[in-house]
Amino acid sequence: MIIIKGKPVAKNRPRFAKRGKIVVAYSDQETESGKAYLQILEQVRGVEPLTGALFVEISFFIARPKSHFGTGKNSGRLKPSSPKYHTKKPDVDNYIKFYFDVMNELVWRDDSQVVSVKACKKYCGPGEIEKTQITIETIKE
Repeated sequence: MIIIKGKPVAKNRPRFAKRGKIVVAYSDQETESGKAYLQILEQVRGVEPLTGALFVEISFFIARPKSHFGTGKNSGRLKPSSPKYHTKKPDVDNYIKFYFDVMNELVWRDDSQVVSVKACKKYCGPGEIEKTQITIETIKE
């Protein structure tokens, strides 16, 4: 199991800038991908990238906004109207894309090896920190 501490990151759309008469595309997520890469590297150091077909289960734990909690003497309690599921943006597939791209050539040769995915966005429970949790299994032929 791989655990990346910190707020989950979603893949952004490419950005475009005009440099004179030329339009160039760039990614503004190099810092976030570098941080995730280092955390993953620390956990898989010395292990060869996986080969073959893979199944990935990935969970994104996101902090609840303050508006989900009461005020005053109820400040530590969830409001009854608070949603159970994280149905806001970013989309779960954009979270997946970001982490799959970071794990290329580090955890597996290429994310095209992933043939099955189970993913979910969850709110953090009491005392839980924001994180991304990834489990990878090789599928036996």
